[in-house]
Amino acid sequence: MQRKVLNVVVTCVLSALAMTAIAQPLAYVPNEKDGTVSVIDTVTDEVVKVLPSKNKLGKKIQAAAIHPTNHQLYVVVRDKNAVAVVDVDSGKQTALVKVGDEPEGISISPDGKLLAACLEEENAVSLVDLQTNKLQRTIPTQGQNPEHCVFSPDQQWLLASNEKSNNVDVINLKTFKSEHLIAATKHPRGIGFSPDGQWAYVANEAASLLEIVSVADWKVVGNIKVGLRSNGVLVNADGSRVYVSNGGDHNISVIDPAARNIVATVAVGQRPWNMALTPDGKKLYVANGRSNSVSVIDTQTNTKQKDIAVGQLPWGVVIQ
Repeated sequence: MQRKVLNVVVTCVLSALAMTAIAQPLAYVPNEKDGTVSVIDTVTDEVVKVLPSKNKLGKKIQAAAIHPTNHQLYVVVRDKNAVAVVDVDSGKQTALVKVGDEPEGISISPDGKLLAACLEEENAVSLVDLQTNKLQRTIPTQGQNPEHCVFSPDQQWLLASNEKSNNVDVINLKTFKSEHLIAATKHPRGIGFSPDGQWAYVANEAASLLEIVSVADWKVVGNIKVGLRSNGVLVNADGSRVYVSNGGDHNISVIDPAARNIVATVAVGQRPWNMALTPDGKKLYVANGRSNSVSVIDTQTNTKQKDIAVGQLPWGVVIQ
């Protein structure tokens, strides 16, 4: 009897451990030059597979986004003017959505219903219905060469940073029109919102600045000098830290937004681009474009733990 009980207990423990292992988040890294996506196990920090399971998505891929609830990964295939849909379980591409001329940055709305794609040469933003994987509409921007587009937490707004015109479009998602234009300093790129939606943070690559925007009136209310050629922006879940990647200085600025100052600078690889945090916020993953690697940062100590070799020209990281 005791042996039977012990066997049941052992089986339950092993099942629980197996479920925990399955539930661990994975990091997806689009490799621009290879046309593939490296998949990293965030427990072991090793590449465990490459997507798609056969061939590659295209000759030039860039941004990636992962759906908050299902198992679909969305990847910009720039040479096809499209976004590829990849089932992460099977590793197969299941759809290719034509979005418009020269897409670069993409993001998914908090409710998972829409995907926004910035169309750099079309001066527009496309919205894709993720239930049907069909183009819903294309919205002209006031600015030129939009690169990154990000939904506000309440989904009322979509911001698009415009490289050529040095400003940021504010698109109303009820009217589907650009209603405001935020004057940025020079070459705005990455954008992040505070979790409460009161602030937007915009990296200005050519000015090496992080600008702070009040959502109440869409005005720049302050800035923080960061590293050379700042580009990516990421805000943690409670809004207590903002991470900025500095492409020219090969490091990450860790910012306290309440004090509006840099609390740490972490060296990574060459030309760090876009980043992602694990769901618990304890690890930051940074794509190093010119080093063909991803750096792993412990956010409790603000120290680099490891560099993981991936494909050629990794553009960013998304985690689920």
